[in-house]
Amino acid sequence: MAIQKSHSKATEEVIKIPAIGLDLTVRVAPSITGGEFCFIDTVNAPGFGPPRHRHEETEIFRVIEGRYLFEVDGEQFYAEEGDVVTVPGGAAHAFVNVTDKPARQYILIAPAFDAAAFFTGLGEVMKNGRPDTAVLNAFATEWRMEFLGPPLAVPTAG
Repeated sequence: MAIQKSHSKATEEVIKIPAIGLDLTVRVAPSITGGEFCFIDTVNAPGFGPPRHRHEETEIFRVIEGRYLFEVDGEQFYAEEGDVVTVPGGAAHAFVNVTDKPARQYILIAPAFDAAAFFTGLGEVMKNGRPDTAVLNAFATEWRMEFLGPPLAVPTAG
């Protein structure tokens, strides 16, 4: 088995989707693993996360910095630095950065999919803000993904 080191940060493109407060870098592309898995590195702005969604791929999230509220199949829980969250393929899920500064996660996706193409396309769909669920699902069809509703909101004290 050949050992491959991913490219340095200086050569990796950051995909930005301001409508959902996301900066994303593909750290290990599907081509390196023969499609078995890929890794993405995400930075979420305070109060931001993706719309609720589901897809065939399993995701394993490692929280590198910050604190998140996750929802997986209707169950909500917090994850913070060092925690690992597994979301099985097909599970409805979302998360939101609940801190007042950017939070970061490293995410393994298995089997791999072309995360660079997906998130670049999603950025185009969201270039003028977050569209409604029907527009998101029109885009998501080719990715075998379904958007289920808005992003999670940061809980308010009180």
